[in-house]
Amino acid sequence: MRALILIIRLIIFFFLLGFAAMNSDPVSLRFFFDTQWQAPLVIILLGFFAAGTALGALSLLGTLFQLRRELSRTRRELARERERQAVLKPVASDAAVQPPPAGEAVAQ
Repeated sequence: MRALILIIRLIIFFFLLGFAAMNSDPVSLRFFFDTQWQAPLVIILLGFFAAGTALGALSLLGTLFQLRRELSRTRRELARERERQAVLKPVASDAAVQPPPAGEAVAQ
């Protein structure tokens, strides 16, 4: 299985390497106010891919922190419930004492 994953990764790597080699011509990227920047197309694509990845990760931070808070709150509740169950367990075993059979007299 690891060999198959390695082969797939190598195929993707060589495909992207060939794409980069074929698209190494300089491209002008025009900004506002008549400014422009020239760089190979692959560098520009890589930059925008990295920026998109960073923005996507940044947008998930709020959800990530919310889930971590919820997880810690749930763990605290679980610990409190386990402590409560540990306290109640001996009491429950005392209540499990069998009553005397129906025909016997109860000593008072």
